[in-house]
Amino acid sequence: MCATTTRDSRLGRRPPGCSCLRRPYSTRAHPPHPHPFPTPPVGISTPHREESSTNVRQGEETRVTPHEFEAPDLQKLIEHAFPELSPEQRAALFVGGLAPTGLPTRPEPRLLPVPTTVRGFRVRLDLSRTKPPVWRRLEIAGDTTLPQLHEVIQAAMGWTDSHLHRFRTGHDPYAPEFLTGFDLDEGDEGMPEDGVRLDQLVADEGDRLWYDYDFGDNWQHVLRVERVLDTPPPSPTCIGGRLACPPEDCGGTWGYDELAAWVRSDYDDTLRPDVFDSVDEGRAWLPEGWHPDAFDAEETNAWLAAASAEPGPVGEELASLLELSRDRGSRALRDTLAHPAADGPTDIDDDSAAELTEPFRVLLEAIGNGTDLTAAGYLKPAVVEQIAQHAGIAEWWIGKANREDLTTPVANLRALARALGLVVVRHGRITPARTIARHGHDPQALLRHIAGRLPLGTSPADRHAGWAALAVAACATPSEQWPDRIAEILFDLGWRDRDAPGALPPSGSPTLGTLMLLSGDARSGRRLHGVNEAVAALARRIIRGRRVGEARVGDSRET
Repeated sequence: MCATTTRDSRLGRRPPGCSCLRRPYSTRAHPPHPHPFPTPPVGISTPHREESSTNVRQGEETRVTPHEFEAPDLQKLIEHAFPELSPEQRAALFVGGLAPTGLPTRPEPRLLPVPTTVRGFRVRLDLSRTKPPVWRRLEIAGDTTLPQLHEVIQAAMGWTDSHLHRFRTGHDPYAPEFLTGFDLDEGDEGMPEDGVRLDQLVADEGDRLWYDYDFGDNWQHVLRVERVLDTPPPSPTCIGGRLACPPEDCGGTWGYDELAAWVRSDYDDTLRPDVFDSVDEGRAWLPEGWHPDAFDAEETNAWLAAASAEPGPVGEELASLLELSRDRGSRALRDTLAHPAADGPTDIDDDSAAELTEPFRVLLEAIGNGTDLTAAGYLKPAVVEQIAQHAGIAEWWIGKANREDLTTPVANLRALARALGLVVVRHGRITPARTIARHGHDPQALLRHIAGRLPLGTSPADRHAGWAALAVAACATPSEQWPDRIAEILFDLGWRDRDAPGALPPSGSPTLGTLMLLSGDARSGRRLHGVNEAVAALARRIIRGRRVGEARVGDSRET
């Protein structure tokens, strides 16, 4: 697995040495589908720079230019990409591109003074060029910053925050605009959106603000003030709306119109968009349950609440990772830590502690004060058999379960116990660590020691995957969903599988293995299901950052 980033608002910096660039996706959607709909040709220079003018395929660079399109098609695409340009400007662009001197000069945005009293605004947010219009009516506090407003718009509309965005103060494409963190990292010069408040841009009924999203599909939104509220709402609220958000990467209004007509016809094959070879292919590409006429204000407000929620206090290392994710424009880790369940209890009763630590106590009992390993460094068959029997592995493992090299669950148990500092291998013997020999009979003490060692590993990959696993477990995620949720967080942070860069990265880590073992993985032999409340409580205890001395039995680092 390697870390990389993509030209996207949600992933900002590329670590040295990484070259696999892929578009990320949000935790609110499945991994990105292949883009089935045509978008404006990337060879045309637009005011925005999200879509690269090159496509890398099998190591060769190819460039798409306007000359590869027929004149009527190109003219139509220019009208789609530049609806506000005059016919003369479009003609100039069509025949060879506007010279720099022919383009309007983009002025700096002008801000209103910060009001002495915070008011609220009732606004209508319209998705331009959709017929019938897709819109939302929102109530928002005036001190909402533009980065916060971006998240509000994403949640209210139903976008997945998978592309770049831009705020501007006029309808003209060269109107004053604000730069995102990504733009600044790319070297653009101008006014950053950070710190700019909504009430510095609008003040009265009828005032407007423009928001562009996904410069390939070219979704343009207009936010218009309908009423000024004397009292600002405590949080963003949706009080009305119409129609569902278009699917991501559907090709802009052209593709959306085709999809909407097809779905409204109950998937009539004669109306099926040509990009799909069959009805089944098209339905599989669409987001599950998507219908253009669907809108649910209650669901929208749930997304708004999630978008505005902030995680509680966490430990120092996780806080730094959370800050890194924010710098990259990523939401997956923050949304996970902000889940209400992450604020749940951390207490674990004695019976639960005994159940969680059972496999490790079985191992410690089997090795006693210490036992010799085989010449090849494995546990002896009698010890393997005892562990397999008492830990429940023998009930489902195929084979005699008396050789460590042929009994993977026992080998994994020993490896995790050593990584957790429970056992020490030295001079051909395996023995309990000194602190464990003194306190290992106490499940609560053993659990505190394990908590103090998690997450396991020293490499960035293991640490990030470990914290992701703990965050997912802490918010009471059903265990069968752990791998996907962890992989989504890692993908959002920029991690990729070198063998399949476009797919989700592997979620496995020593920390995940430990959580699965604590959840009863050794006894079942099957994929875990449901929520183990004791494991969730343990994960919360760890992510909240208790002091190391309080979290484990002792400070021994024997190996």
